[in-house]
Amino acid sequence: MSGKISILFYPKKSDTDTDGKVTVYARITFNGKRAELSLGRRVEEQRWDSHGGRLRGTSMEVSKFNRFLDTVKNRCFEIHDALLRQDQDISASIIKNIYLGKEGKEWMVLEIFQNHNDEMESLIGKGFTKGTLQRYNAAKKHVSDYIKHAYHRNDLPVKKVDHKFITGLEFFLKSKKNCDHNTAIKYIVNFKKIIRIAYANQWINRDPFFHWKATWKTKEKQYLTQAELDTLKNKKSFLPRLDLVRDIFVFCCYTGLAYSDVKLLKQGDIIIGVNGDRWIKMARKKTKAISSIPLLPPAEAIIEKYSEHPYVLDGKGVLPVLTNQKSNAYLKEIADVCGIHKNLTTHLARHTFATTVTLSNGVSIASVSKMLGHSSLKTTQIYAKVLDSKIANEMDLLKERLKEQESQKPENETPSKT
Repeated sequence: MSGKISILFYPKKSDTDTDGKVTVYARITFNGKRAELSLGRRVEEQRWDSHGGRLRGTSMEVSKFNRFLDTVKNRCFEIHDALLRQDQDISASIIKNIYLGKEGKEWMVLEIFQNHNDEMESLIGKGFTKGTLQRYNAAKKHVSDYIKHAYHRNDLPVKKVDHKFITGLEFFLKSKKNCDHNTAIKYIVNFKKIIRIAYANQWINRDPFFHWKATWKTKEKQYLTQAELDTLKNKKSFLPRLDLVRDIFVFCCYTGLAYSDVKLLKQGDIIIGVNGDRWIKMARKKTKAISSIPLLPPAEAIIEKYSEHPYVLDGKGVLPVLTNQKSNAYLKEIADVCGIHKNLTTHLARHTFATTVTLSNGVSIASVSKMLGHSSLKTTQIYAKVLDSKIANEMDLLKERLKEQESQKPENETPSKT
C-alpha cells in the first residue's frame, strides 16, 4: 500500500528535567495518521531549531546529534520501503514498532496454513490420516485462490482476516468453486482451525470467527434398498475385478465397516463373542472408537470365499481390498451392470448397513451405534429415520386391523350420534 510518509523531530516541553533539557521525539506520519516515539535524547530547548527540526550550531556535539537524527529518519524510510516491496500493510504504528523492535514477525495466512499442514504430514499414522491432510491441503488451496481473487495478493497478514473475509470466503466457495453448502462450511471450519492457532499464539488479538457459526444443511444419505442389495449380492456375471469389489462392498453392507477399516481388518480382530458366534471387534481408524459387530452369514460367506487368497494367506488382512479410488471407480461399473441408479461409493455400504440391514429390521439405535463405533447416539440418529418401506408395512398392518374391526361389527349396528 503506497502513501505519503514524513518524519518530524521535536522536543516535548512537557518532558523537561530540572536542568531545563527536553526529550526529543520523532513523529511518523503516514497517510495522515501519526505515531510518536521518544528518541531517548535530551537537548537544551533554546538550542532547538523548530523550523528545521534540528539542533542549531556547528560544534562537534551538535553535528553528531544531527547525524543521529538523519540515521533515525533514514531507518524509518528503509522500513517503509521494505514493507512496500514485500506488499505488506503499512502504517505509522507498524513503522514505529518495527523501528523499536516490538513488531516481531508479520504472520501471513498461507504461511501459518502451510506450517500446520507440514506438521500434520509428519504425523500421518500418529493421530492424523492422509485423507485429513488432503482436506486441509484443499482448504489451503481454496483460501489461496480467494486471497488472489478478492485481495489481488499472493498472501495476506493474518491480522487482516475479519468477519467480512470469512463471509466472502463462503460466498467465493459457493459461487466460484461450485461447492455445495456443507462442503463450503467444511472448508471454512478447516480454515477456522488455522485462525485459532494464530489467536492462541497471540499473532492476532481478536477471534474473527466470534460472530460466525457453522450451519449445516441436513442431507438425505443414500443407501441401497433390500431389493437393490439383493440384486447386487446375487449378480453372477461380473468380471473378476468387479466381483472382488462387489464382494467387499457387500461385506461392508453387512458389517457397517468403513473402507479404511476393512482394509485394516486382521484375523486378530475377529473373536468369539458372548453368544458363541464370531464377532469383529476393532478400533475404528477415524475415531479410535471400538466397533463390536456380530458377523452375519453373508459377511461370513465372503470371508470364507477369500480365505485362500494369497493376500490373506500372507497375513496381510482378512480380505484383499483394493485402493479406495479403484473401488469407487469399479462401483460405478457395478451399478450400471446391476441397473442401480445411485452413486455407489464405498461409504454408501456403511449407510446401507445402518438403514436397510439393521434399523429397518428392528435393531435398536443403541446397538447400531455400538456396531458403527460411534461415540455418541447423536451421530447415529442421522440414520434413524423412518423408511418409506417401514411406513408402508406398518400402514398395511393398520389397514388389516381396521378391516377386521369393521367386519366384526353387527350388521344392524348404526353409528352413534355425537
